[in-house]
Amino acid sequence: MARATGPGDRVVLETERLVLRSWRPGEGVVLHQLWTERDPRVPPRRRIDNDGHPTVDELEDSIRSDELWATGLLAVERSAEADVIGYCGLVDSGRGAADEPELAFELLTRARGHGYATEAARAVLGWAGSCGHRRVWATVWDWNTASRRVLAKLGFVETGRTEVDPVHGTTLFTTRRP
Repeated sequence: MARATGPGDRVVLETERLVLRSWRPGEGVVLHQLWTERDPRVPPRRRIDNDGHPTVDELEDSIRSDELWATGLLAVERSAEADVIGYCGLVDSGRGAADEPELAFELLTRARGHGYATEAARAVLGWAGSCGHRRVWATVWDWNTASRRVLAKLGFVETGRTEVDPVHGTTLFTTRRP
């Protein structure tokens, strides 16, 4: 649901340590690593399947063809190292009211625990506010304590709304105003 400033424009957000930007061809390997590292409690549709899908090539095709990777889920690149460590951005999940995007973020295992998710999400929330979004949602698995801590630091509060999946756990709905 994130919008660039005009047709074909790309979003670039900068923080002290990070650049958030559109994904580039050749970075499908990072997305593949994210899919590979996901917790086994994540539903199978969001993990590499038994046949190895999505492949790096399939993820590369997605980067080239899906606007989500250009203006929605931005690549999180460490400025000093110039390496992509995950994504952070806004998506239209349909879970909130009209024009209320959902914040989404995910980092490679090696990049966790350094405050990058919080820093990237703050930049995205600032951008959401400047775009006129009055409220932003985030959903999180009840067992994902690290992401729950990030959302709490950012001022998200649980709404009391949940979705229970007997196999994968409970999804908690949180919200905040940018």
